[in-house]
Amino acid sequence: MAQEEEIKYFVRVSNTDLDGTKPVHIALTGIPGVGMHTAQVIAVLAKVDEKGLMGRITDEEADRIREVVDSYTSRVPSWMMNRPKDVYTGESRHLFGNDVSLTREEDVNIMRKIRCYKGIRHETGQKVRGQRTKSAGRTGLTVGVKRKKE
Repeated sequence: MAQEEEIKYFVRVSNTDLDGTKPVHIALTGIPGVGMHTAQVIAVLAKVDEKGLMGRITDEEADRIREVVDSYTSRVPSWMMNRPKDVYTGESRHLFGNDVSLTREEDVNIMRKIRCYKGIRHETGQKVRGQRTKSAGRTGLTVGVKRKKE
């Protein structure tokens, strides 16, 4: 009989600790910038069983996953990337880890700087994407309807 191998509870990929108790394609979504579809593509490109537990994969398979994550941009078409046309360089990129939040903050700061509508909405803390604000999205202490004084 095959001996039960120990499970690794944390697997480090792309500066992120992934949960070893979850299947590979679910655990990979723990990396910022990786959703379900991207995780499945990474597992297929790395030739790893996506349904197997992350903590039970071999070191060689983990290295293949790390290598695929590092070279993801060159292996997939531009429509599969989370930044298909970068505003500044014009090239296609896929952002992972801290780059996702840093780039988002940078984009919002540029919108604020050029005083576009979305930048002004971000500054004032209001809804940005055209949602209604009359009744939803209220913050602060005021609750209810203001009535006229008689």
